[in-house]
Parts: sequence; structure tokens; C-alpha cells
Amino acid sequence: MNTRVAAAVVILGQNSVAVGRQITSILPGAKLYGLVNRTSDVDVSFTNFGETLRELFATGTPLIGICAAGILIRTLAPLITDKSQEPPVLAVAEDGSAVVPLLGGLSGVNDLARQIAEVLNVKPAITTTGDLRFRTALLSPPPGYHLANPEDGKKFIADLLAGAKVKLEGTAPWLSESQLPIDPNGELTIQITENLGTPQPNCLVYHPDKLAIDSDSETKEQQRGKLAIIGTGPGASKWMSPQVKEILNAATDLVGYKTYINLIGSLADGKHIHESDNREEEARAKMALDLAAQGRYVAVVSSGDPGIYAMAAAVFEVLDRYNKPEWQNIEIQVAPGISAMQATAATIGAPLGHDFCAISLSDILKPWEIITQRITAAAQADFVIAFYNPVSKERTWQLAEAKNILLQYRKPDTPVVLGRNLGRPGEAVKVITLDQLEAASADMRTLILIGSSQTRQIQQGDDQVWVYTPRRYQA
Repeated sequence: MNTRVAAAVVILGQNSVAVGRQITSILPGAKLYGLVNRTSDVDVSFTNFGETLRELFATGTPLIGICAAGILIRTLAPLITDKSQEPPVLAVAEDGSAVVPLLGGLSGVNDLARQIAEVLNVKPAITTTGDLRFRTALLSPPPGYHLANPEDGKKFIADLLAGAKVKLEGTAPWLSESQLPIDPNGELTIQITENLGTPQPNCLVYHPDKLAIDSDSETKEQQRGKLAIIGTGPGASKWMSPQVKEILNAATDLVGYKTYINLIGSLADGKHIHESDNREEEARAKMALDLAAQGRYVAVVSSGDPGIYAMAAAVFEVLDRYNKPEWQNIEIQVAPGISAMQATAATIGAPLGHDFCAISLSDILKPWEIITQRITAAAQADFVIAFYNPVSKERTWQLAEAKNILLQYRKPDTPVVLGRNLGRPGEAVKVITLDQLEAASADMRTLILIGSSQTRQIQQGDDQVWVYTPRRYQA
């Protein structure tokens, strides 16, 4: 079972409270969720079953629904895409007479089903052939172990079920005490090792959580650190990917600009928070790498997408420039988010429907001469242009200069979209023309989309304006 995130037991009626409480009593931190006006004595009340269930699933929360299995499957179906990322999902009969694992075979759903069935004094309805025959879940090892090559697991288990024997290299009581066909001459191999090499064919490799790291000729044991650079999207939880939510749930430490950390709300609860000023990107990257080198699971929080004018590049720049030995064993991951230009474009239609580019108007990290060259080239090439960082308190003249360049190549009535605080309080999207664009129209929280010669503005009804760029180009 995914032990990092407490489970949610979801009920639809008062008759399910007793069974729900039996289940929460054996799962540390688990909460009982109940439908408003139909349940009482629950930990969390909700009004919309579907939205609540999908939100919990997207954040990696193990789900136990005391309801029909079909309800759970239909509700979660749109989110079922990657079995390696999904949390355990089980259906339990209202009277506790049945426990049915539905999703999360790689995250311990069968073990969780056995736990629940034991307290309810019933047999779990486990249908996974490997689990039934060998009394162990090779694809979801217990806490303390990590399967290094899950992509090889399906064939490995199929070979076992076909009669192959397996030799065990290393020590793991959960395997030696199973009903696996262990044979020192087996054609298959299971390795329990601290070595991080490439797995051999016909072999499953499990790493203990503690890895031996050689440092200054002394071998000392330390947990391998993780560093994830994540994008929260524009700000609203609905635009945050399930992968990002799962990382935030699992992380021990959050590093980032305070405004961005505030965007993730309750997902920051219980974490070590390391805030910094928005301009201290190098120091923030160093801090994150140093924390991960201590064995922590660190999430560097960016808004939008972390690889677009954000912290992913900053982390790799620092890793490349300083190249500290203690950083070499860190497991690094970049988790994408919806960018500001995507969010703004989606809100107003499809202005990025044809070729486009993005340019930052900030001259802090590059000379203004380079920026003017790029604006000129993009204007000449007739790209739709997304302007990031258009105006700040110290920089008010750059946007006017950019406008002057654009007017040499674009008509004054070219559509311009201003998107501010997308997904956050004070969200606003406005459509103006290029000749109306002024420094007072924007700030650092504004994303500006400049239309090409092909971009069109259309009216739908009395108050809906759409902006789009046709896919077919007509010179």
C-alpha cells in the first residue's frame, strides 16, 4: 500500500458509517468522507461525489469506496491512464461482506484489500493470478524496498506462472517466506541489491531504501535523495497534473518562492517549507540540491511549467556549473505544468493555433539588444508572440519599445490578449488591439499574446469574444 498518503474511506449513506469506522481504525491517518445531508459523524463532508473522488484520486490518495464497484469505475474512468501512477482503489459492500480491489496493482491494492478483509472477517476478492499463487506482490514490494525495473515485471510474472523457477540473490524475508518457486538453479533471478547498475534480462531488481554511498573512502549508509522540479500550472488545483500532486504528497521538503508555494494550498501541509525571494533562483537551486543530497525528497515549486522561464533550467545550470560530488547520486525529475501562455490561450479561444514563439521582456539575464533582435525576427516571421515578464516596477519602458517594433510589421488593429492571474484570485482576460497596448495594461503577473497577421477576433452572442489563429496560412 502507498504508505505516504493517508487513505480516504468514502460513504454515501449513514448505514455505511459503522463499516467505514472499522476500516479507518486500522489505517493510520485515514479519514471517513460522507455525503452532506445523508451522513453524520464523519471526518470530512462533501457535496459532489464525482468531483471529490476524482480530486482524491488525482492527488494519489488511496480510496476505499463503500459502494458498488461500478460507481467507482465510472467515476474514475476519465483519469485512468497510467497504471504505474494510480493509487489503490477498492470497493467494499455496505454490510462489509465483500472487499474488491479495483485499481492500484502496482501500489499495493491487494495487500490493502487483505488488511481490510481481515478486520471485516471476510475473504478479499483478489483476482491477480500471481498474488494468489505466490502469496506476494512482486510489482508492489513492501515498505523499505523499491522495484528498479517494473517494466520487466509483466513478462517475469508470466514466466513464473508458466512454470519457471527463480533464484534469489540477496536477503528479503518477504520473498523467501512467500510461495515463489525458489531454486538456486532457477532460470529467473530476483536480486536484492544496493548497486544501481542496469538490470540483466530475466531479472527483477529490488533496492532497499538505504543505499551504500562511497564518500572519501568511507562507506556510510544514507537514503538516496530525490529532487523533483514541478510546475503547478497557473494556480487552480484543477489545472495541476496528477503527477505533480503525487510528488507533492510524497515530498518531505518544498523549496520555492512564497507566492508559488501558497498556490498549492493543503498539499503543503506537513512539509518542511523553504521560502526565498523570487530573484534568488541560484541560491534556491543550490539549497534544493543540498537538501536532496541529505536523503530528502525535495520538490522545487514553480508556477506554470518549470521548464519555461522557470526553475528547471536554474537547477540544471547550478548542477552543471558547480558539479558537487554529493549531488551525483540524487534522483532528479522534472514534472511539467500548464504554462501561462497555454492557460491564457485556452481561456480566450485558440490564438496559438498556428506557429508561435515566446519571448521574455526581462533584461535581467540577457541584454535588451538581444531581446529587440528576437522581437524583430519574430515580427518579421509573422509568429504569434507570447510575452513573458512584460512589466515590473523597475521596468516600464520595455513594453512600449516592443510595441514600436511590432507596429513596423503588424497592423494597429492586430488582436492582443492580456491574461492576468490565471487560475488565481483576481483572474482577468482582456482583448485589446496592438495600438492600445500600454505599460499600464500589464505587470509581472500578466501574459501577453500578440496576434499574427492571420489572428482573428470573433463575437459569439452579446458578451463572448473569441480570439483564434487559423491553422491554414494565407499570405
